[in-house]
Amino acid sequence: MLDFILSPAYAQAAAPAQPNALVQFAPLVVLFVLFYFLLIRPQMKRTKEHRQMLEKIAKGDEVVTNGGLAGKVASIGEAYVTLEVAEGVSVKVQKASVGSVLPKGTLKTL
Repeated sequence: MLDFILSPAYAQAAAPAQPNALVQFAPLVVLFVLFYFLLIRPQMKRTKEHRQMLEKIAKGDEVVTNGGLAGKVASIGEAYVTLEVAEGVSVKVQKASVGSVLPKGTLKTL
């Protein structure tokens, strides 16, 4: 009767089956694995190496801080390291700020 105004609704074919949950979350899982191997794991490795380097620092080692200050380790405390940057000039820096240990004799050549 109202077919000329509203078109009649016909039953649609059955909707296609939804993909299972594993297929839906697969891209998310792949993205997490990529982040782990490209970002998280290398950062954890660098942190571990830095911590091991700080544990091995001994009096007399030549080091460079993250700020670029180079000197010889005069004393080591729990959280601080005293660096001798010149004859009679010592500076106390945080142990964590030590960026690298130089080979022996490097500062004499500078």
